[in-house]
Amino acid sequence: MNATDSIVAPLLELDSVAQNYAGVAVLHDVSFKLSRGEIACLLGASGCGKTTVLRCIAGFERLAAGEIRLDGQVVSRPGSLVPPEQRRIGMVFQDYALFPHRSVAGNVGFGLHGLPKREREARIEELLEVVGLAHAAKRFPHELSGGQQQRIALARALAPRPRLLLLDEPFSNLDVELRERLSAEVRTILKHQNTTALLVTHDQHEAFNFADEIGIMHAGRIQQWDTAYDLYHRPRTRLVADFIGQGMLIPGTVQDANSIHCELGLLVSNEALEMAPGMDVEVLVRPDDVQHDDASSFRAEVMHKAFRGADFLYTLKLPGGSRVLSLAPSHHDHGIGELIGIRVQIDHLVAFPRD
Repeated sequence: MNATDSIVAPLLELDSVAQNYAGVAVLHDVSFKLSRGEIACLLGASGCGKTTVLRCIAGFERLAAGEIRLDGQVVSRPGSLVPPEQRRIGMVFQDYALFPHRSVAGNVGFGLHGLPKREREARIEELLEVVGLAHAAKRFPHELSGGQQQRIALARALAPRPRLLLLDEPFSNLDVELRERLSAEVRTILKHQNTTALLVTHDQHEAFNFADEIGIMHAGRIQQWDTAYDLYHRPRTRLVADFIGQGMLIPGTVQDANSIHCELGLLVSNEALEMAPGMDVEVLVRPDDVQHDDASSFRAEVMHKAFRGADFLYTLKLPGGSRVLSLAPSHHDHGIGELIGIRVQIDHLVAFPRD
């Protein structure tokens, strides 16, 4: 491998990974790559296999098929396993796993025993500054808040300078406001440190805020690996469309390569649909695609409303019986059964063959 190849080679690569528990398949043909400095996320419901992927990468589980490579070196394949302690991988867990009898500084420096004392102390001081807890070096975990404990767990994982950091639902024990704030802080820290990281979560808002790219997992398979924007606006499967964001599927018919006719009218796509004219489809309509407009002659009936502070999320019944969601500013307060004007603006037209 020449110098140019080593620069562009992925830090982490999973190639057709499969894994079984007691003869039952848990992972199927899982493949993805992570470049240096990239932050990625495996997103899915409980039991989809995302934590098992993390355990395979860490070296805690043997593979039934496929390969895992770190820096181009094979670390896992059937019949061969590089031990976890030789992989230079850091881990941050859901329960923090701090040592209660060690001070904050002692926790951060736990993995630095091989360094000279002066270097070890300098690295501890540096990491405590990075996570904003230099003032708490002599305190103990039970004296800290949940958010502070999570930052200490992060500092401890970063201290040995791992080439890859794995985070297993690290914010799930925190309240919503703290979770959002801390995940943003941790992302900033990882980017500042140029750390390559892989997060596992079931919370799509957390994934969107945290990761550069996201893999949607279901039943042990990655359904789509993409940016948050494309997962929302360009889902490749009905499953991804249902899982990401909110929306309704309404029946339609393909008119030509760029348009579909449905109850909302003729919807035009900027991209070719790759569907034959006349095909029956279901069109994905997001709440932000349906805009409230008092001047519009197209009316829909309010079936349900959910107040969300800055806006209402309306469930609307179209004249032909289909239902769509619509986001409207909260000063547009309409009652159940009321007819309101709407207009449709769909920038990314997504449709699936009708079953």
